[in-house]
Amino acid sequence: FCRVDPYGFERPEDFDYASYEAFFSRYLVVLTRRAIKWSKLLKGNNSIQKSLKVKRYIRKGIPNEHRALVWMIVSGAQANMEQNPGYYHRLLEGEKNDKLVEAIKTDMNRTFPDNVKFRKTADPCLQHTLYNVLVAYGHHNKAVGYCQGMNFIAGYLILITKNEEESFWLLDALIGRILPDYYSPAMLGLKTDQEVLGELVKMKVPAVAELMERHGVMWTLVVSRWFICLFIDILPVETVLRIWDCLFYEGSKIIFRVALTLIKQHQAFILEATNFPDICDKFKQITKGTLVTECHSFMQKIFTDPGSLSMATINRLRETCREKLLSQG
Repeated sequence: FCRVDPYGFERPEDFDYASYEAFFSRYLVVLTRRAIKWSKLLKGNNSIQKSLKVKRYIRKGIPNEHRALVWMIVSGAQANMEQNPGYYHRLLEGEKNDKLVEAIKTDMNRTFPDNVKFRKTADPCLQHTLYNVLVAYGHHNKAVGYCQGMNFIAGYLILITKNEEESFWLLDALIGRILPDYYSPAMLGLKTDQEVLGELVKMKVPAVAELMERHGVMWTLVVSRWFICLFIDILPVETVLRIWDCLFYEGSKIIFRVALTLIKQHQAFILEATNFPDICDKFKQITKGTLVTECHSFMQKIFTDPGSLSMATINRLRETCREKLLSQG
């Protein structure tokens, strides 16, 4: 068995190779079928118009060989890159903010210690690429600069695109457009969305919301890393990539769909908790196991399980939650 997965991550000691093999042999059939369909769709001209067909295709997963291209196109990153030729390199050549550079350097060794491609001994070592992308982004978006969590996201983008400049523009698409205000110093958008999830759980899985309230567990304690890292290091790599496929196309409501599905599917298990630490532990447990490893069936569930979830509902909840947070300020 291979100790390192195709993305360079070392598998944990207790990795269940048998059930993973069983899943992957089935999933490989799906991937092969999808790859043929995608090749037909892209027909070598590398452009995609948004349509119901494309949305359906994306929900069923983008094959790895097309993933970087499709993310670039549907997120708007490709258009931005083409409209700003040379911009990325100018950012790297320009004056640097010492404090920003220091903060990024500090996090370099903490980024994916379990990934062989990010080791100092690797050749090429992706730490250098990651450093460039984050430094460039910090100077491009001064309001955000750099904050922890961005290193993991940029690292994942680099693993998939294998391209520094594309990773920069995809990071810009995520932080600048897709995720509302997650990484600004006050992290208001992030805090808001955690509260929004709480409200959605009240509507869709009321027993769990009631349990949380009864034991005084704040949502931020159990889900903040889901939002900050977009499920990196929380769910299996293949599953994270499938979630990101949809995130780049459909936007931030995908995060709520995933979170609600995890909670709803494990409702009975979560409700066994009888105290505060117990609840926190259950939330760690629900991101493991066959439900999340079987990424294909899991992705089908996120679109059926939580029921309807319109952007209008989310925006309305965001408004009230944001006001509440600001008034507590």
